[in-house]
Amino acid sequence: MRAVEVSQYGGPEVLQVVDKPAPTLREGQVRVAVKAIGVNYLDIQERTGAYPRSLPYVPGDEGSGTIIEVGQGVDRLPGERVCWQGITGSYAEELAIPADRLIAVPDGISDHLAAALPTQGLTAHYLATDAYQVGPGDTVVILAGAGGVGLLLTQIAKLQGACVITAVSTPEKAELSRTAGADRVISYEELKGTAASVIYDSVGASTFEDSLAALERRGTLVLYGQSSGPVPAFDLMRLRHGSLTVIRPTLRDYVAGDELQRRAADLFAWIGHGQVTPQLGAVYPLGDVAQAQADLEGRRTTGKLLLVP
Repeated sequence: MRAVEVSQYGGPEVLQVVDKPAPTLREGQVRVAVKAIGVNYLDIQERTGAYPRSLPYVPGDEGSGTIIEVGQGVDRLPGERVCWQGITGSYAEELAIPADRLIAVPDGISDHLAAALPTQGLTAHYLATDAYQVGPGDTVVILAGAGGVGLLLTQIAKLQGACVITAVSTPEKAELSRTAGADRVISYEELKGTAASVIYDSVGASTFEDSLAALERRGTLVLYGQSSGPVPAFDLMRLRHGSLTVIRPTLRDYVAGDELQRRAADLFAWIGHGQVTPQLGAVYPLGDVAQAQADLEGRRTTGKLLLVP
Protein backbone atom coordinates (compact mmCIF):
# COMPACT_ATOMS: atom_id res chain seq x y z
CA MET A 1 0.00 0.00 0.00
CA ARG A 2 0.98 3.66 -0.33
CA ALA A 3 1.55 5.83 2.72
CA VAL A 4 3.13 9.19 3.51
CA GLU A 5 6.34 9.03 5.50
CA VAL A 6 8.38 11.65 7.38
CA SER A 7 12.01 10.63 7.90
CA GLN A 8 13.33 14.04 9.00
CA TYR A 9 11.82 17.21 10.44
CA GLY A 10 11.37 20.17 8.13
CA GLY A 11 9.12 21.83 5.59
CA PRO A 12 6.42 20.23 3.45
CA GLU A 13 9.10 18.77 1.17
CA VAL A 14 9.95 16.13 3.81
CA LEU A 15 6.55 14.47 3.20
CA GLN A 16 7.24 11.52 0.91
CA VAL A 17 4.80 8.97 -0.53
CA VAL A 18 6.31 5.49 -0.13
CA ASP A 19 5.27 1.85 -0.49
CA LYS A 20 4.72 -0.04 2.75
CA PRO A 21 3.42 -3.49 3.67
CA ALA A 22 -0.32 -3.71 4.26
CA PRO A 23 -1.14 -3.78 7.99
CA THR A 24 -1.63 -7.09 9.79
CA LEU A 25 -4.39 -7.54 12.35
CA ARG A 26 -4.11 -8.22 16.04
CA GLU A 27 -6.91 -9.33 18.30
CA GLY A 28 -9.53 -6.62 18.71
CA GLN A 29 -8.58 -4.80 15.50
CA VAL A 30 -10.12 -4.33 12.07
CA ARG A 31 -8.43 -3.53 8.76
CA VAL A 32 -9.87 -0.53 6.98
CA ALA A 33 -9.58 0.68 3.38
CA VAL A 34 -9.11 4.41 3.82
CA LYS A 35 -11.43 6.62 1.76
CA ALA A 36 -10.51 10.09 3.03
CA ILE A 37 -8.03 11.55 5.54
CA GLY A 38 -8.32 14.72 7.59
CA VAL A 39 -5.43 17.22 7.49
CA ASN A 40 -4.87 19.06 10.77
CA TYR A 41 -2.49 21.68 12.10
CA LEU A 42 -1.14 19.10 14.53
CA ASP A 43 0.24 17.23 11.51
CA ILE A 44 2.32 20.31 10.67
CA GLN A 45 3.55 20.77 14.23
CA GLU A 46 4.72 17.16 14.28
CA ARG A 47 6.38 17.48 10.86
CA THR A 48 8.39 20.53 11.97
CA GLY A 49 9.45 18.93 15.24
CA ALA A 50 7.43 21.33 17.41
CA TYR A 51 5.75 18.18 18.75
CA PRO A 52 8.53 15.60 18.27
CA ARG A 53 7.82 12.02 17.17
CA SER A 54 10.14 9.09 16.63
CA LEU A 55 11.45 9.10 13.07
CA PRO A 56 10.46 7.83 10.59
CA TYR A 57 6.70 7.96 11.02
CA VAL A 58 3.46 8.12 9.05
CA PRO A 59 1.50 11.32 9.83
CA GLY A 60 -2.20 11.80 10.44
CA ASP A 61 -4.66 10.64 13.06
CA GLU A 62 -8.16 10.78 11.54
CA GLY A 63 -10.11 9.66 8.52
CA SER A 64 -12.95 7.56 7.15
CA GLY A 65 -13.12 4.25 5.35
CA THR A 66 -14.68 0.83 4.98
CA ILE A 67 -13.90 -2.27 7.02
CA ILE A 68 -12.32 -4.95 4.81
CA GLU A 69 -11.14 -7.48 7.43
CA VAL A 70 -12.12 -8.25 11.01
CA GLY A 71 -9.77 -9.61 13.68
CA GLN A 72 -10.53 -12.03 16.49
CA GLY A 73 -12.92 -10.85 19.18
CA VAL A 74 -14.42 -8.06 17.06
CA ASP A 75 -18.17 -7.59 16.66
CA ARG A 76 -17.97 -5.69 13.36
CA LEU A 77 -18.73 -6.65 9.76
CA PRO A 78 -16.76 -6.16 6.53
CA GLY A 79 -18.34 -3.41 4.47
CA GLU A 80 -19.24 -1.25 7.46
CA ARG A 81 -18.47 2.44 6.96
CA VAL A 82 -16.52 3.99 9.83
CA CYS A 83 -14.50 7.02 10.83
CA TRP A 84 -11.89 7.54 13.55
CA GLN A 85 -9.79 10.01 15.49
CA GLY A 86 -6.52 9.56 17.36
CA ILE A 87 -5.22 6.70 15.19
CA THR A 88 -1.63 7.51 14.29
CA GLY A 89 -0.47 6.77 10.76
CA SER A 90 -3.72 7.73 9.03
CA TYR A 91 -1.98 9.17 5.92
CA ALA A 92 -2.18 5.72 4.28
CA GLU A 93 -4.31 3.56 2.01
CA GLU A 94 -5.03 0.98 4.73
CA LEU A 95 -5.01 0.94 8.54
CA ALA A 96 -5.36 -1.55 11.37
CA ILE A 97 -7.55 0.10 14.00
CA PRO A 98 -8.78 -1.05 17.43
CA ALA A 99 -12.49 -1.72 17.00
CA ASP A 100 -13.42 0.27 20.12
CA ARG A 101 -11.92 3.42 18.58
CA LEU A 102 -14.18 3.31 15.52
CA ILE A 103 -17.24 5.49 15.01
CA ALA A 104 -20.00 4.07 12.80
CA VAL A 105 -20.91 6.45 9.97
CA PRO A 106 -24.69 6.91 9.55
CA ASP A 107 -26.40 6.64 6.18
CA GLY A 108 -26.49 9.98 4.41
CA ILE A 109 -23.03 11.03 5.63
CA SER A 110 -20.45 10.96 2.84
CA ASP A 111 -16.94 9.58 3.23
CA HIS A 112 -15.55 13.10 2.87
CA LEU A 113 -17.85 14.52 5.54
CA ALA A 114 -17.12 11.59 7.85
CA ALA A 115 -13.37 12.21 7.54
CA ALA A 116 -13.81 15.95 8.12
CA LEU A 117 -15.74 15.56 11.33
CA PRO A 118 -13.81 13.59 13.99
CA THR A 119 -10.98 15.88 15.10
CA GLN A 120 -12.56 19.26 14.45
CA GLY A 121 -16.11 18.21 15.30
CA LEU A 122 -15.17 16.45 18.53
CA THR A 123 -12.92 19.40 19.43
CA ALA A 124 -15.70 21.93 18.87
CA HIS A 125 -18.06 19.74 20.91
CA TYR A 126 -15.85 19.48 24.00
CA LEU A 127 -14.81 23.13 23.81
CA ALA A 128 -18.42 24.33 23.96
CA THR A 129 -19.75 21.75 26.41
CA ASP A 130 -16.95 20.89 28.83
CA ALA A 131 -13.82 23.03 28.57
CA TYR A 132 -16.30 25.87 29.07
CA GLN A 133 -20.03 25.19 29.18
CA VAL A 134 -21.52 27.75 26.82
CA GLY A 135 -25.03 28.91 27.64
CA PRO A 136 -27.60 31.65 27.03
CA GLY A 137 -26.27 35.12 27.78
CA ASP A 138 -22.63 34.23 27.16
CA THR A 139 -20.54 36.35 24.83
CA VAL A 140 -18.31 33.88 23.02
CA VAL A 141 -15.27 35.05 21.03
CA ILE A 142 -13.75 32.57 18.58
CA LEU A 143 -10.37 33.28 16.99
CA ALA A 144 -9.72 31.78 13.54
CA GLY A 145 -13.48 31.83 13.12
CA ALA A 146 -13.35 30.65 9.49
CA GLY A 147 -11.24 27.58 10.22
CA GLY A 148 -12.70 24.11 10.51
CA VAL A 149 -13.07 24.18 14.30
CA GLY A 150 -14.10 27.83 14.30
CA LEU A 151 -17.01 27.30 11.92
CA LEU A 152 -18.31 24.29 13.85
CA LEU A 153 -17.79 25.96 17.22
CA THR A 154 -19.74 29.00 16.01
CA GLN A 155 -22.72 26.84 15.11
CA ILE A 156 -22.64 24.84 18.36
CA ALA A 157 -22.33 27.98 20.50
CA LYS A 158 -25.32 29.49 18.70
CA LEU A 159 -27.29 26.28 19.36
CA GLN A 160 -26.59 26.82 23.05
CA GLY A 161 -27.91 30.38 23.01
CA ALA A 162 -24.70 32.42 23.03
CA CYS A 163 -23.82 35.64 21.25
CA VAL A 164 -20.88 34.74 19.00
CA ILE A 165 -18.11 37.08 17.88
CA THR A 166 -15.43 35.73 15.55
CA ALA A 167 -12.03 37.11 14.58
CA VAL A 168 -10.80 36.48 11.03
CA SER A 169 -8.06 37.79 8.75
CA THR A 170 -9.75 38.45 5.38
CA PRO A 171 -13.11 39.69 4.01
CA GLU A 172 -13.69 36.28 2.39
CA LYS A 173 -13.26 34.54 5.74
CA ALA A 174 -15.53 37.12 7.36
CA GLU A 175 -18.33 36.24 4.96
CA LEU A 176 -17.84 32.52 5.62
CA SER A 177 -18.03 33.13 9.36
CA ARG A 178 -21.24 35.15 9.04
CA THR A 179 -22.76 32.35 7.00
CA ALA A 180 -21.99 29.97 9.89
CA GLY A 181 -24.04 32.22 12.19
CA ALA A 182 -21.60 34.66 13.81
CA ASP A 183 -23.40 37.66 15.27
CA ARG A 184 -20.38 39.90 14.71
CA VAL A 185 -17.11 39.46 12.83
CA ILE A 186 -14.04 41.47 13.80
CA SER A 187 -10.38 41.80 12.89
CA TYR A 188 -7.72 40.66 15.33
CA GLU A 189 -6.91 44.32 16.04
CA GLU A 190 -10.43 44.74 17.47
CA LEU A 191 -10.12 41.85 19.89
CA LYS A 192 -9.41 43.99 22.95
CA GLY A 193 -12.76 45.72 22.58
CA THR A 194 -14.87 42.64 23.30
CA ALA A 195 -16.00 41.88 26.87
CA ALA A 196 -16.00 38.12 26.47
CA SER A 197 -17.36 35.45 28.79
CA VAL A 198 -15.06 33.00 27.02
CA ILE A 199 -12.45 33.30 24.29
CA TYR A 200 -11.45 30.27 22.24
CA ASP A 201 -7.88 30.91 21.08
CA SER A 202 -6.16 28.51 18.68
CA VAL A 203 -3.55 31.06 17.56
CA GLY A 204 -1.40 31.24 20.68
CA ALA A 205 1.64 33.51 20.98
CA SER A 206 0.50 36.42 18.81
CA THR A 207 -2.98 36.72 20.33
CA PHE A 208 -2.61 35.57 23.94
CA GLU A 209 -2.09 39.01 25.51
CA ASP A 210 -5.00 40.56 23.64
CA SER A 211 -7.18 37.58 24.50
CA LEU A 212 -6.50 38.03 28.21
CA ALA A 213 -7.25 41.75 27.94
CA ALA A 214 -10.57 41.05 26.19
CA LEU A 215 -12.08 38.92 28.94
CA GLU A 216 -14.82 40.23 31.21
CA ARG A 217 -14.57 39.78 34.97
CA ARG A 218 -14.36 36.04 35.77
CA GLY A 219 -13.95 35.31 32.07
CA THR A 220 -12.29 32.18 30.70
CA LEU A 221 -9.59 31.87 28.05
CA VAL A 222 -9.57 28.46 26.39
CA LEU A 223 -6.19 28.13 24.68
CA TYR A 224 -6.49 25.05 22.49
CA GLY A 225 -3.86 25.65 19.80
CA GLN A 226 -0.74 27.61 18.91
CA SER A 227 -0.64 28.22 15.16
CA SER A 228 1.53 31.31 15.74
CA GLY A 229 3.79 29.56 18.25
CA PRO A 230 3.68 28.62 21.96
CA VAL A 231 2.66 31.15 24.58
CA PRO A 232 5.64 32.27 26.71
CA ALA A 233 5.59 31.56 30.42
CA PHE A 234 3.69 34.18 32.41
CA ASP A 235 2.98 35.00 36.05
CA LEU A 236 -0.24 33.34 37.22
CA MET A 237 -0.76 36.23 39.63
CA ARG A 238 -1.86 38.28 36.63
CA LEU A 239 -5.09 36.28 36.60
CA ARG A 240 -6.17 37.78 39.92
CA HIS A 241 -7.02 41.02 38.10
CA GLY A 242 -10.54 40.06 37.12
CA SER A 243 -10.37 36.55 38.64
CA LEU A 244 -9.68 35.11 35.19
CA THR A 245 -9.36 31.46 34.21
CA VAL A 246 -7.01 30.02 31.58
CA ILE A 247 -7.34 26.40 30.45
CA ARG A 248 -5.14 24.49 27.98
CA PRO A 249 -7.17 21.39 27.02
CA THR A 250 -6.41 18.68 24.48
CA LEU A 251 -8.88 16.44 22.67
CA ARG A 252 -7.54 13.10 23.90
CA ASP A 253 -8.60 13.92 27.47
CA TYR A 254 -12.18 14.58 26.36
CA VAL A 255 -12.81 11.42 24.29
CA ALA A 256 -11.92 8.83 26.93
CA GLY A 257 -14.26 5.92 27.54
CA ASP A 258 -17.81 6.45 26.32
CA GLU A 259 -17.22 10.16 25.69
CA LEU A 260 -16.05 9.42 22.14
CA GLN A 261 -19.32 7.78 21.11
CA ARG A 262 -21.47 10.27 23.03
CA ARG A 263 -19.89 13.29 21.38
CA ALA A 264 -19.99 11.67 17.94
CA ALA A 265 -23.68 10.84 18.40
CA ASP A 266 -24.45 14.48 19.23
CA LEU A 267 -22.55 15.70 16.16
CA PHE A 268 -24.26 13.31 13.76
CA ALA A 269 -27.67 14.17 15.26
CA TRP A 270 -27.06 17.92 14.83
CA ILE A 271 -25.94 17.37 11.25
CA GLY A 272 -28.93 15.14 10.54
CA HIS A 273 -31.31 17.83 11.80
CA GLY A 274 -29.56 20.55 9.80
CA GLN A 275 -28.43 22.37 12.95
CA VAL A 276 -24.71 22.02 12.21
CA THR A 277 -23.16 22.01 8.75
CA PRO A 278 -19.44 21.19 8.52
CA GLN A 279 -17.55 23.26 5.97
CA LEU A 280 -15.53 21.09 3.61
CA GLY A 281 -12.45 22.75 2.15
CA ALA A 282 -10.03 21.60 -0.53
CA VAL A 283 -9.53 17.93 -1.38
CA TYR A 284 -6.05 16.78 -2.44
CA PRO A 285 -4.79 13.46 -3.84
CA LEU A 286 -2.47 11.67 -1.42
CA GLY A 287 0.45 12.51 -3.72
CA ASP A 288 -0.19 16.24 -3.19
CA VAL A 289 0.19 15.99 0.58
CA ALA A 290 3.02 18.57 0.64
CA GLN A 291 0.82 21.14 -1.09
CA ALA A 292 -2.06 20.42 1.28
CA GLN A 293 0.06 21.06 4.37
CA ALA A 294 1.71 24.11 2.79
CA ASP A 295 -1.69 25.64 2.06
CA LEU A 296 -2.90 24.99 5.61
CA GLU A 297 0.33 26.31 7.14
CA GLY A 298 0.12 29.45 4.98
CA ARG A 299 -3.47 30.13 6.14
CA ARG A 300 -4.67 29.97 2.54
CA THR A 301 -7.54 27.66 3.36
CA THR A 302 -11.02 27.64 4.87
CA GLY A 303 -12.98 24.70 6.18
CA LYS A 304 -11.58 21.20 6.41
CA LEU A 305 -8.75 19.95 4.17
CA LEU A 306 -8.82 16.33 3.07
CA LEU A 307 -6.45 13.87 1.41
CA VAL A 308 -7.85 11.09 -0.79
CA PRO A 309 -5.77 7.93 -1.37
